[in-house]
Amino acid sequence: MTSAYKKAKVTEMKSNHINKRVKHVNKSANKRVDTGSPQRRQRLLLITDAWVPQTNGVVTTLSMMTRHLPAFGIDVEVIHPGMFKTWPLPSYPEIRVARNIGSLKEFIQAAAPDSIHIATEGLLGLAARRYCRRHGYAFTTSLHTKFPEYVNVRFGLPLKLGYRALRWFHSAATNTMVTTESHRQELHDWGLRNLAVWSRGVDTQLFVPDPDFIRKEPPRLLYVGRVAVEKNIEAFLQLDLHAQKVVVGDGPARAELQAKYPDAVWLGYRKGEALVQEYAAADAFVFPSRTDTFGLVMLEAMACGTPVAAYPVTGPIDVVQDGVNGWLHNDLGQAIADALQVDRRDCRRYAQSHDWQAIAQRLGDCLVDLDGRPLLTRSVDMQNKLDLPAVSAA
Repeated sequence: MTSAYKKAKVTEMKSNHINKRVKHVNKSANKRVDTGSPQRRQRLLLITDAWVPQTNGVVTTLSMMTRHLPAFGIDVEVIHPGMFKTWPLPSYPEIRVARNIGSLKEFIQAAAPDSIHIATEGLLGLAARRYCRRHGYAFTTSLHTKFPEYVNVRFGLPLKLGYRALRWFHSAATNTMVTTESHRQELHDWGLRNLAVWSRGVDTQLFVPDPDFIRKEPPRLLYVGRVAVEKNIEAFLQLDLHAQKVVVGDGPARAELQAKYPDAVWLGYRKGEALVQEYAAADAFVFPSRTDTFGLVMLEAMACGTPVAAYPVTGPIDVVQDGVNGWLHNDLGQAIADALQVDRRDCRRYAQSHDWQAIAQRLGDCLVDLDGRPLLTRSVDMQNKLDLPAVSAA
């Protein structure tokens, strides 16, 4: 990113802020002064190391938050790697890492936020955390992936060291949003606190069943996601099954696995309608990962009427209900056999209960202003309309 571009972007962020009623920093007292009414719109600054054009559940979730939070009076500004010079992440060239993060403070100051949410623990997340701590600003964080397990699988780093780093990073946050109740409990056991369950949603207008679906013989089994060792995809590929195995996605392990399992259908990335068609055409969706915190692809498959087969581990145990929308078993082959018997209409009904608007409201409920006070006061009418469960915290 050129200096001219950076200045233009900062100017743009400042100009976007003109004529909005905002909170200002009283520098002499280092306190926030509210210049608007309690009902005015709030300004959230979302800082993330994961953003488009990356294709993953984290980016999908954050993108949906920017789309749905404005309905609750929260306008969102995003700071992401595309606003900086970047370099490719080793072994993941499709992921770009921000380099000149020293300019982050200029973007934060230009945004003049009411609330700051740090979505990732990468370089931008670290710099944002340091900025907030230095200025005495409260902030919230979210935890999307099991990085200690990922690093342990790829590099052998002991889990206790990985979780020590997570405790340090998130300990400064007022609230840390996590994906499921089982993940919250797992993190609590590792010593993390101030945890709130956020969950995930699915666009049931985009992800729809094929009305002309016909079961295949042999059955068509689908995997969608990053092709990497931590996804445990080989546990699926090596199964001796009378079935067609289809892999949608890409990643550092694809070349090796494609050469080792040439009978599988390797499609690379699929997006939009092309991805929906793959979900809807599958007889079952296989989710072999043991290190995911949720697995948004499971909801996408269910929305298309496709049952899920997975291990009974964190993530799937909160999403898959045996005999309703899939099956869990320590024997993945058995989970697949059982999932093939599930009524596809029940899968669709389950997915329809996971609306992105409700997920955005849950996030809004956990956000705080720069003094650590709740950003929103949920009205009784809105609570009844959305029928939201209470936020679980530890």
